[in-house]
Order: sequence, then structure tokens, then C-alpha cells
Amino acid sequence: MKFSIERGVLVKAVAQAQSVVERRNTIPILANVLIEASESTVSFRATDLDIEVVDKAPAQVEQAGSTTVSAVTLHEIVRKLPDGALVTLIDDAGKGRLTVEAGRSMFSLATLPKEDFPVMASSEYQTTFAAPAPVLRRLFDKSKFAISTEETRYYLNGVYMHVSEGEEGRVLRCVATDGHRLARIDAPLPADAEAMPGVIVPRKTVGELRKLLDDDEAEITVSVSETKVRFATPTITLTSKVIDGTFPDYTRVIPMGNTRRMEVDAGDFAKAVDRVATVSSERSRAVKLALEEDKLVLSVNAPDSGAAEEELVVAYADERLEIGFNAKYLLEIASQVDRENAVFMFNSSGDPTLMREGNDTSAIYVVMPMRV
Repeated sequence: MKFSIERGVLVKAVAQAQSVVERRNTIPILANVLIEASESTVSFRATDLDIEVVDKAPAQVEQAGSTTVSAVTLHEIVRKLPDGALVTLIDDAGKGRLTVEAGRSMFSLATLPKEDFPVMASSEYQTTFAAPAPVLRRLFDKSKFAISTEETRYYLNGVYMHVSEGEEGRVLRCVATDGHRLARIDAPLPADAEAMPGVIVPRKTVGELRKLLDDDEAEITVSVSETKVRFATPTITLTSKVIDGTFPDYTRVIPMGNTRRMEVDAGDFAKAVDRVATVSSERSRAVKLALEEDKLVLSVNAPDSGAAEEELVVAYADERLEIGFNAKYLLEIASQVDRENAVFMFNSSGDPTLMREGNDTSAIYVVMPMRV
């Protein structure tokens, strides 16, 4: 195998591959990237047995072939080469070495046989549809903060992507929750997505998927089966197993009868929460919200370290209310608001609170209160 490729193109392709690779591996081949050169393209394939990414890049291929080499080492080498360099990769079959040449630099890397490399079995996908990258980016970006990190409740360790009933018909919906907060984000249902089975996309896959969604012009092809999900652009294909479990009935925890309405500038609110939380002990980080007509007082009282208070002008016309929240949860939810105003809907100091952006119900968040 022998091909030449521009350094910028190579670094992008290898970066995607090496981020999938697990650093601590008991199976040596899983630390490698499978490089396959044919005609005028080269593909880079990496897997951790749960996720597989294949990145295709244009190259000048002199001799077709394939090999596997350490993904992290190759990425480090290519990253440190000068911008604009033309990189030549040569594999002498039988020698077990891959030569990387660029200008006056030359590296020789150990390889492992491509036959040992595990390729994820292709699945029969029940549903395939296309969606613009910005739509998928919004669905996953706004929900991923609520993914649970508790391994015992493994079915909460991802984003539940499914088709549901929205206020104006059927929608593509992403939901994540850890039992303390919940995010539910809707997007118009893409054509052909109607029969999609609901799947829980794992946390690591959500992180890797983010790299595919940066291009606002890109159209992402999404394929879904009961056990796998695949996201593909013309050059990158990300395939992942889905979490084998049943996502709980999240509709039961979304409050419908909350009538006390507070509207506040989302940016001002987030900064005020951040400021008063500075004095609280890291463990609880509870912030008390005291509401009365058109006024919100945020306060923290931490006997061991001090106290803080800040007043904000808000739109609120109901009876006085005092309620406490974990500062981190409030900050994460407030940071999701793209518009100027956040609307909080309260019931009582012991009930879950609902938050949305203005009157837009396509993104809603629920947060459980704390005793303060």
C-alpha cells in the first residue's frame, strides 16, 4: 500500500478515528485504526466494539492495500507535522511496518494484520431518513446535559430518540433524564421517519456524533434498527449499538398543572445564580429562590463559608413562593436558552418546576427542587 494525502485532510480523518478508540485496551487490535486505500480514496476505520466510525478521505493512491496501526500514535505524528505538508504512507506487506513520510520527517510504525480487525456486523435497518445537521445538533446538544452518569440505571445513560405526538402533530423527539432533571426536545418529523423504533443513543455516541454535525449545510442520513443506529455524511459513517433497555415513561414527571409563571432574562438569571453559588459548599450548592411580585431574590446560606444574596427584576404576578434548587442544575438548564427570556412554571416548593424558552414548547426542561 502506498498513498499521499494532504496533512489537514489526514489529521481530520484520523482525529475522528482515534477519539473512538479506548485508551486502556486488553485487546491490542482495538487500539489501532484500519487504513484501506483504493483508487482515489482512503478510509480510516476505528471501533471499541460498541461504536464504529469510518472516515473516507481523498488521496493520491499509488498502490491499493490495507493495514492497521496505532490510532493515537498516528494522530500525534500527523498533528505535529507542518501545515500544508504532503504526507506519504507506505506499507510493505510482510514487514509489519508502516512508513510515514513528510518533507524531511520519517516515521516507522508497528502494524497488526488487518484480518484481526473486528468489523461491526452490518445490520438490517428498519428506518432510514435524512435530517439537516442543525436539526440533529439542536436535539442532542440541548438534551445531553441531563444524561445520567449512574451506571446502575444504565437505561438512563443516553438520549432516548423516538417519534412522539407534539402539540402540532408528530415530532422527532430526544429526551434525557437522570432523575433530578429532564430535557425534552422536539423537531419536525423528517420524511420517512414515521416508523422509526425508539432507541437510546449512548452517551459516548452522542459525543462522537457531535463532530459530524458541525457543518450547517450537511444532510445527515440516519438509519435505525432495534439494536443499532447509524449516522452518515458523504464522508463519515458513525455506527453504534444502542442501549438495551426500556426508557422510563418520562411523560409522568412533566408537570402539567404548574400555574405560577415567572419570566426572566436567561443570561442575567444564569449569571446571578453563578455569583451567589460561589459561597456555597460544593456538596449541596443549594440556591434559594424567593419570589414576590415582579421580584426574585436569589440567596445562598452556607454556615461554613458565608452567605450571598442577589435581587433580579422578573415578571411574576402570583403569590409569594420560596423554592430551592441545586445551583449546577439551574445553570445547565438556563444555559440551554437561545432566546432572551426563560419562562419558569412553578406549583409549590416541593413540586417539579418546568422551564421553557418564551412560549416555545419544542424544548422543555424539568428540574426537581431541593430543601433549603
